[in-house]
Amino acid sequence: MRLLASSTHPDIQSREGKSFTRKAARGIILDGENILMLYTERYHDYSLPGGGVDEGESIEAGLIRELEEETGAQHIEVLQEFGLYEEFRPWYKGDFDIVHMESYCFICDIHPELGETKLEAHEIQNGMTPVWINIHEAIKHNEHTLANSDKKGLSIVRETFLLKRIVEELL
Repeated sequence: MRLLASSTHPDIQSREGKSFTRKAARGIILDGENILMLYTERYHDYSLPGGGVDEGESIEAGLIRELEEETGAQHIEVLQEFGLYEEFRPWYKGDFDIVHMESYCFICDIHPELGETKLEAHEIQNGMTPVWINIHEAIKHNEHTLANSDKKGLSIVRETFLLKRIVEELL
């Protein structure tokens, strides 16, 4: 899969620390200029649906599972690869210093009606909700959050970058 970007969090001075890799799969689901996103109230941002791939699970299988859980999407078809975004972030538990996050992004198609979500406890606590939104509005919203909010999470830079690449390449 092509590498879209590689980023290092500003708190990381060196990649020499003890690290581990976390693989995630993210779905790009478009309907014209509308895109299926997850709005997270805690961080006041929009992100592509998807998440961590379990041990022994293929990236595509993890993507389908995550899309079903987070959005209630049904009849998911993985159409093609879009690209990989890798990032090096600080890890806040004692066992590691750095997490090497690999986000594998795929263009997908789904049945237009969303079913019930199966969100995890922390996703519910964070106020995560699947929403269809105009992609330009999502970018504008995330850029405003980046510039003005103390609540922003670690993923907003990645998500805003990906949204802009989707506009450039797919719309």
